[in-house]
Amino acid sequence: MTIRTGSVTLVGGGPGDPELLTVAAVRALAAADVVLYDRLAPHETLAELAPGARLIDVGKRPGHHPIPQDEIERLLVMHALEGANVVRLKGGDPFVFGRGGEEVEACRRAGVPVRVVPGVTSAISVPAAAGIPVTHRTASRMFTVVSGHAPLSPAELEHLAGLGGTIVILMGVTNLPSITSGLARFGMDADMPVAIVEQGYSTQQRTTFGDLGTILTESARAGVGSPAVVVIGDVVRLARGGDADATAALAGAATTTAPAAPPVGP
Repeated sequence: MTIRTGSVTLVGGGPGDPELLTVAAVRALAAADVVLYDRLAPHETLAELAPGARLIDVGKRPGHHPIPQDEIERLLVMHALEGANVVRLKGGDPFVFGRGGEEVEACRRAGVPVRVVPGVTSAISVPAAAGIPVTHRTASRMFTVVSGHAPLSPAELEHLAGLGGTIVILMGVTNLPSITSGLARFGMDADMPVAIVEQGYSTQQRTTFGDLGTILTESARAGVGSPAVVVIGDVVRLARGGDADATAALAGAATTTAPAAPPVGP
């Protein structure tokens, strides 16, 4: 008997709120036979979203990777070659620091059909949940998304310090001391606003405000931990009462751990 080859669908789960799953994501989960999911993906409702699927937790935590990446890729291919419709549910978007490209390559090498369902990236959505737009007509015309998982090189820090706009750092809590000191060393002003948004879109969401020179003290005082998104730039002022129009347009700003900044001019 010949077993038909199944398929793999990489699904972006968004920042963690099941309501931010796309329609395509919900349909893929509903049709899945096997779901391999990450810790930051919206997995608490998976039994409802994928009622006929075998659910496999392959989530990594800082400093703790119980299932290596090559084993995740092996499992994807193995289940698909056995005929299963496999969903790889990842936090945020599969192609934004999610190693989705590596998983697509593994499937293609094995002759397994694979497709990607984009997700709402936390780089944009989590700042928005705290009332921070990554761009704004009067504050920032660009934004740069950076992985803080590993220390940044001097060349990278120098480039970021001189680039302007908004810097969004994912997985950056551990390396925040070297990032802030490096940006300052290459000329970024000490009073550049900084926000750290923890546990975006959860009941534990919290925002800690400071500036480049004070954020380490503020974050230590607040006991900031992962997962968190760091935002550096003038747009942070918009979540601290700096622009009435922008603040009114952004609902549900998170609770702050520092006093609100005085309003800024136009």
